[in-house]
This record gives sequence, structure tokens and C-alpha cells, in this order.
Amino acid sequence: MLSNAGAQLQVLFSSPVFLACVSSWLCAQFIKTIIKLFSGNVHSLAELFELLFWRTGSMPSSHSSITACLCTTIGYRSGVDSDVFILSLVFFLVTIRDAVGVRRANGMQARRLNEVGEILRSQGFYKEFNRLKEVNGHSPMEAFVGSLLGFFIGIAFCVL
Repeated sequence: MLSNAGAQLQVLFSSPVFLACVSSWLCAQFIKTIIKLFSGNVHSLAELFELLFWRTGSMPSSHSSITACLCTTIGYRSGVDSDVFILSLVFFLVTIRDAVGVRRANGMQARRLNEVGEILRSQGFYKEFNRLKEVNGHSPMEAFVGSLLGFFIGIAFCVL
């Protein structure tokens, strides 16, 4: 049983689709980190590593990049008329809609609520105010650039 799991993991980690998606995500995060570094928005080594591997928001969208890459590689390998391509396309569209719409709106709303909370705390209405997490969504341009990045990385992995 264990050797079967090992064989399955080996197949997964050698899959061009999987490798393209991981590469797309890492490239998006790397570009995002470089942009933040050059704009002077990285203040510690911990923040640098968080940007490289985890932080959401900013240019380019790693969510858009990875889902566009997934959709591209599946479309190239399985055909755009395959059920799995349609599934990946719908997943891509839902992800983009969520990143640009829902997550972005939630982040903006949390920011405003935090501002109001701080004002109320400073005026003595609260002794202690627990800030809400401000989730970073994406602007349409960030999602578009991430999608282009994912598309081109997906094509590169399929063609090369």
C-alpha cells in the first residue's frame, strides 16, 4: 500500500500540469515580492518570506495565475471540449470573481470598520478594540496580469 502511495506521489510531482501550476504560483509570488521590495514596502525578513510564500493581494494575482495556468494546461492536454477543461474554466471564473469581487469588497469593508473601531476606542466607547483582518482582494488589473502570467507559463510547460 505504501509503495502505491509513493508511486502516486511520484506521478503527481512529475505531472506537467502540477509542475506548471506550482511554477505559476511561485512566479507570481516572486514578482509580487520583487515589486514590494523595490517600492520599499518590505520591512523585515519575516515579511519577505510571508510575501514569497503566503501573502495574498497585490500585483500580480497568484490566485489568477495558478487557475489560469491550470485551465490552460488542461485545455492544451485534454482539449477545450473535455469535461475536465470545462470544470477548470468554471473554477477559474469563480476564483477571479471571488478575488476581484467578494474578497476585495470584504477587505475594503474591514478596513473601514477598523477605522470606525479605532475612532470609537479613542473617544472612550471601547477600552480595547480587536481589529478585523483586512483580507486583500485584487483589482481587475492585478487579476488580469496574473491570468496572463498563468496562461503563458501553462503554454510554456505544454509546448516545451
